[in-house]
Amino acid sequence: MATLNPGHSDLQRTLRDALAAHWRLFLFQGALMIILGVLAVAAPAAATIAADIYIGWLFLVSGIVGLVAMFSARDIPAFLWSLVTAVLSVGALLIWRPVEGALSLTMLLTAFFIAEGVIQIVTSITYRDAMGGSWGWMLVSGISDLALAAIIILGWPLTAGWALGLLVGINLITSGWAIAMAALAGRGIAQAVGAPAAAERH
Repeated sequence: MATLNPGHSDLQRTLRDALAAHWRLFLFQGALMIILGVLAVAAPAAATIAADIYIGWLFLVSGIVGLVAMFSARDIPAFLWSLVTAVLSVGALLIWRPVEGALSLTMLLTAFFIAEGVIQIVTSITYRDAMGGSWGWMLVSGISDLALAAIIILGWPLTAGWALGLLVGINLITSGWAIAMAALAGRGIAQAVGAPAAAERH
C-alpha cells in the first residue's frame, strides 16, 4: 500500500515525528482546552456572550487591518472595499449587540461543527496507523461534533441563548481530550525511539 501511495506514507511519518518531538506542547494545549471547556460548560450563558464578543473583536481587528492595507495599495476593486466594510460592520455589531449576534453566531457555529466533525472523522480513519490508539478519540470527537450540531438544530430557537457557550465548551473538552491522547501517543513513540539509543550508549 505504501508503494502505491508514497506521499500518504510520508505524511503519516511526518505526523508521527511531529507528535514524538512536540508531545509536551500538544499535551499542554489539550489540557488547557479541557479546562476552558469545563468553565464554558459550567456557565454556558456567560460563555455564549464571551464567545460572541471575542469573535466580534476578531472581525473588527481583521477589518481594520484590511482597511489599512487597502489604503496603502492602489486600484482596489470595489468588491474588496465592500468586503472590508462588511467585516467591520459585523465586528461592531457582535461587540455592541452581543445577544442578537449570538443568534447568528450559533447558526454559523453549528455549520462549523458539522464541517469539523466530518474532517475529524475522515482524518482519524485515514491516519489511524500514524496516530496509534489515539485515532479512536479523534473519531469520537468528530461524532460528538455532529451530535451537538443536531441537538442545536432540533432545539432552535430556544437553544440559542445558551447553546453557543455550551457547544464551545463541549467542543473544547472533546477536542482537548483528543489532542491530549495524541500527545500521550507521541510520548510513547518518543520513548520507544529513545530506548534503543539509550541502550546503545550503555
